[in-house]
Amino acid sequence: MDVGAATKFSKTDSGLRYRVLRQSDGKKPTASSTVSVHYRGWLDNGNVFDSSYERGEPATFPLQNVIAGWTEGMQLVGQGGMIELWVPSRLGYGERGSPGSIPPHSSLHFVVELVSVD
Repeated sequence: MDVGAATKFSKTDSGLRYRVLRQSDGKKPTASSTVSVHYRGWLDNGNVFDSSYERGEPATFPLQNVIAGWTEGMQLVGQGGMIELWVPSRLGYGERGSPGSIPPHSSLHFVVELVSVD
């Protein structure tokens, strides 16, 4: 994290909340980019539901194949940067949730390091 990183969240028109934890002038992804990231995701109660850090390797995926909150949020930071996302349910898994890990209507929280953009 940068010294003096934002302590308050900004909010986009869609309702996504975010704060940039590490600035970067690196390449920013578009909605059609494939990214490699390290991340940790947790629920409002603090329970971690997924973490690439725990697996010991970054995850790589096309942004068009993830939840809307990620597609939007990852475009706000450049390669080498770090961002915290607070994703409202409608930009996450909504009323269906994700069986076994994310209850219906859950807000999601993520810290994400953008390792690379293709």
